[in-house]
Amino acid sequence: MVVRLVIGLALTAAAFALAGRRVFTLYRLGASGQPVEPDRTRNVGTRLWAVATEVFGQRKLLKWTGAGAAHFAVFWGFVILGATIVEGYGALFDRDFHIPLIGTMTWLGALEDTFIVAVLVGLVAFSAIRLVQSPAREGRKSRFFGSHTAAAWVVLFMIFNVMWTLLLCRAAQINTGNFPFEHGAFASQAVADWLEPAGGSANDALETAGLLGTLAVVLGFLVLVVHSKHLHIFLAPLNVLFSRRPRALGTLLPVYSGGKAVDFEDPDEDDKIGRGAVEDFTWKGLLDFATCTECGRCQSQCPAWNTGKPLSPKLLIMALRDHALAKAPYLLAADDKAREALPAADAAEAARPLVGTQDQGGVIDPDVLWSCVTCGACVEQCPVDIEHVDHIVDMRRYQVLMESAFPKEAGSMLRNLERSGDPWGRGGKARLEWAKGLPFEVRVLPKGEFPEDVEYLFWVGCAGSLDDNAKKTSRAVAELLHAAGVEFAVLGKSESCTGDAARRMGQEMLFHELAQKNVETLDRAFGDRDASARKIVVTCAHCFNTLSNEYPQLGGNYQVIHHTELLAELVAAGKLVPTTPVDAAVTYHDPCYLGRHNRVFSPPREILGSVPGVRLTEMPRSKERSFCCGAGGARMWMEETIGTRINETRTDEALGTKPDLVTAACPYCIVMLTDGVATRKQEGKADEAVQVTDVSQVLLRSIRVREPESAEPAEAPAAPKASPAADAAG
Repeated sequence: MVVRLVIGLALTAAAFALAGRRVFTLYRLGASGQPVEPDRTRNVGTRLWAVATEVFGQRKLLKWTGAGAAHFAVFWGFVILGATIVEGYGALFDRDFHIPLIGTMTWLGALEDTFIVAVLVGLVAFSAIRLVQSPAREGRKSRFFGSHTAAAWVVLFMIFNVMWTLLLCRAAQINTGNFPFEHGAFASQAVADWLEPAGGSANDALETAGLLGTLAVVLGFLVLVVHSKHLHIFLAPLNVLFSRRPRALGTLLPVYSGGKAVDFEDPDEDDKIGRGAVEDFTWKGLLDFATCTECGRCQSQCPAWNTGKPLSPKLLIMALRDHALAKAPYLLAADDKAREALPAADAAEAARPLVGTQDQGGVIDPDVLWSCVTCGACVEQCPVDIEHVDHIVDMRRYQVLMESAFPKEAGSMLRNLERSGDPWGRGGKARLEWAKGLPFEVRVLPKGEFPEDVEYLFWVGCAGSLDDNAKKTSRAVAELLHAAGVEFAVLGKSESCTGDAARRMGQEMLFHELAQKNVETLDRAFGDRDASARKIVVTCAHCFNTLSNEYPQLGGNYQVIHHTELLAELVAAGKLVPTTPVDAAVTYHDPCYLGRHNRVFSPPREILGSVPGVRLTEMPRSKERSFCCGAGGARMWMEETIGTRINETRTDEALGTKPDLVTAACPYCIVMLTDGVATRKQEGKADEAVQVTDVSQVLLRSIRVREPESAEPAEAPAAPKASPAADAAG
């Protein structure tokens, strides 16, 4: 007893000393980050519920069926088997120890053994998954590509050692009469039956060996965890607790410098915009980096990575984490003198630019940073709530506003926004061209007056006003609203770009200029209307997201509804009655900024489902897991020169459903899918009859027969097509 007590306590002291030193260093590193925005500590109930469902309920992981079930078993195995660690330490002092009150109850022994078996089964599943999906077999397609796979195998082996030593100890305790449970521990009893012929002395020795072995492996596992990516075991609950609620999608965070929001109307000369060094990230950002599990779920869903781009959300976070850890001696040094005394390797790491090419020694390559379409697939899939998009945009903000470094082809778009208020540089005079030829008058709001009978302001958007395809959607929505008796009006030439592309590129200052102007225009238009009566209907998913989620940051609070939501309501209320059959096989593409970012999934499908003759077939990746069209994150205005085109990959998925109509509910998506279908038609890989259209146009076909072609709006001779940068530059 004394020997095993001394050994057990010595192992514990050594492990806690090693682990404690590491934890203290990590704490100091995390605390060196910038202050976090204040709302991370609000809504405590919501945050605790997130921890309950995402950490303990494994909500996101269980979406991955087999892998999720295996992780659920192992996670809960360690939670439940914490009782066996208590029993083990008690047995160091008293061989007959049992947990007070419940320590001898049959259900506890059965539960512990059930999870020992469940963990072992989970380990087999994990091993099979890692062998089948190994980078050696699947290359870049493996979600484990770039992960520390060797360390993962060590961890699986350590967990296996915990289980078998635990079974050995429990089985020997049964044979020596020191086991706290008379019944229920079925797995331990099975091993005990196998060990019983060895005799009392042997089982006595096996009990001690199993007990010390279990404690040694658990303590070794503790030391390994705090020195590896499995640190997420302890950090995941904290990261989920302090994550953005309800999710880090939709709105981008305002720019903070030194813990306060930057006032772009009167910026402080000391303000640092974005993240230009790893120490510029907040403590929550550093917590994100340390929490990454390297599971690769984000990587497997990333449209950039899946089309041969260098961006992997996982590898980006890993690179930031590794750089932060390598730079820790410099960041945590007491003063400049202590920094000067650091080894040359530490000084070299500290001097690395956060964003730079390989030749420049950059941590993040510019091609990685600018490949992101901000679709949010990474954030959606991350089981520990890492906020990838926020970090990418923050680094872009620094590059654009502090370094003036960004893809040159995006320059035309930014200049056009600044000069003309739209990406094409057409100006306000072209804003009403879409309405020409409609069989009714589209009301334009006079300055400073919002007629009482007008229910909705129709925000047409840049694409809806200026792009030929998107004009058709604007006309369809206007015709449907008119048919339903919904009174609406537009701003006409007073409307300007919402600034979505500028903000997601990192040009926060231009976004503020555009947004502030629009907020003033909208507030003036709505006048003294109550907030609940400030209704805006919008066809563009990006305008929808910006107006509803981001304008409140500038004091613009409106009731924003997407056109598919409003049209679905009108159909449900019987104000629009689809009657004419549309005999067509249809597939629907979920726009990222409508679906994943804002959770609008049902209305477009309800509209399509209401149209007689429509046969809807979902693509393999839809709703939360929809694959991006490639236009988001200002990529609409930048050429794709690396890998394959994202829009063509998504087009192939759509064509795989054998559709007559490929539908969407965002002009950006329709532009990208139209280009993709046109390319496949040229290659002979798509039927010439396949069309790309907005959901509203399908509904309009069923509400009534379209006007003759002569009723279509006159083509604007100078209106370029909304395609990537080459067209924008022209």
